[in-house]
Amino acid sequence: MAQPRARSGEIISLRPLGERLPGPRTRALLKARQLELVRLALRAGDGLREHQAPGEITVQCLEGQIEFRLPGGVHRLGPGDLIHLAPRETLALTALTDASVLVTLCLVKSD
Repeated sequence: MAQPRARSGEIISLRPLGERLPGPRTRALLKARQLELVRLALRAGDGLREHQAPGEITVQCLEGQIEFRLPGGVHRLGPGDLIHLAPRETLALTALTDASVLVTLCLVKSD
């Protein structure tokens, strides 16, 4: 059963999950015409293998620590850190501790 997504004008909580971390692995929070928001909860050691997003994305670490791998190097993100990626940039990430991140995807493909 699909989880409900926020509607226009509805408040979305991004408070730390704390003891509930890492609850559901992925939760789509919002999908609109031009953007999608997803909260990803990861156990330490879990991650996303190398991939590309067709549009721009941002990844904001909400809690825990993640390692973000790009062709230009490795970055460690902690609570409050945010990274922006251009379309089709190759990335991979691994949770160093139990962590949750907010992923914002631009659904409008750039040329």
